Amino acid sequence: MSQPPTRSLSKQHLLSLIEKLGFVQIDSIATVERAHHMILFSRNQTYRRDHLRQLLEKEGELFEHWTHDASVIPSKFFRYWKHRFVRREAVIGERWRKWQGEDFDSAFEETYQRIVENGPIMAREMKAEEHKSGGWWNWHPNKTALEYYWHTGKLAIAGRVNFQKIYDLTERVLPARYHEPEVSHEEFIDWACRSALERLGFATSGEIAAFWALVTPQEAKEWVDAHRGELTDVVIQSANGSRPRAAHSFAGFPEQLGDVPEPPRRVRVLSPFDPLLRDRNRAERLFNFNYRIEIFVPESQRQYGYYVFPLIEGDRMIGRIDMKANRRTGSLDVRRLWLEGCLRASAGRLEKLEAELARVAKFAGVEGVTYADGWRG
Repeated sequence: MSQPPTRSLSKQHLLSLIEKLGFVQIDSIATVERAHHMILFSRNQTYRRDHLRQLLEKEGELFEHWTHDASVIPSKFFRYWKHRFVRREAVIGERWRKWQGEDFDSAFEETYQRIVENGPIMAREMKAEEHKSGGWWNWHPNKTALEYYWHTGKLAIAGRVNFQKIYDLTERVLPARYHEPEVSHEEFIDWACRSALERLGFATSGEIAAFWALVTPQEAKEWVDAHRGELTDVVIQSANGSRPRAAHSFAGFPEQLGDVPEPPRRVRVLSPFDPLLRDRNRAERLFNFNYRIEIFVPESQRQYGYYVFPLIEGDRMIGRIDMKANRRTGSLDVRRLWLEGCLRASAGRLEKLEAELARVAKFAGVEGVTYADGWRG
């Protein structure tokens, strides 16, 4: 968040940004815009969706798979995900066989051969074909085989249509250079822990494990113990008043904090799935900002709203806002603003917020911003 948000973001710079973040979470809800677009736009307002599409669907520089959730990930990391595929197959293979019964292997092989011979497919297309012949898909969920092969690495996501996945053979989606070299188990653990800590700056072994969701907390703890010579123990003072928390960082990290540029003082709207807030408990300790998405909370029990966006000003979480892109009227409808604690809705702060909302509206493809009566709370 420290980089200038107005600096021109080329396609190569976009790839570098995603590599620096590690991953960008994908989500289907588009209250204003889909999560991955919001995450990238919040960091640079010159972000272009088509650059992401080209990197992901045309050039194979990014691939879609799981971290803690479905995410866009740099393809240069793909070889480490092969270890996840093996682990995932060990977990779901036998479980899914028991679930689907004796036809599991033959039906799944038929699905795979269909893609080998005829190319990419969407689940709805295969369902239509199989229903015509009265085949296996009449009684089996049509996505199961495709999802199984995607989770275990034999298939990859070649693109999406209306957010529905297009599946193809992994070797046809990702360039061959990203399949090699193979990495050993030890190299895999080292990369997963080292690259997580590099991005987090400081973390407990549990936070290291949770970053990519590739290794177990015990594996992360053993990695920390084995690399004590490279690490420094630090104590993090919590912003929310909870007890100081012991963590680990690479040697020299505390001294390098002074080199981090101050983030721009503008107000920015974040996606609920922004990596800055992904670990809700960590975010609360660091920013004294308690954020929970309430899409699964019954309406009568919601504290704020169905899909409320966090707000950051410089390096401070300042509140949240309830808004929606109304495609019918062509406006960004702002319903309510909540500022944190004793923060005031000063003229200067509101001016910065309204400037950001105008930028968001333009990015979402609507003509302007409409404010509900009493929206300032």
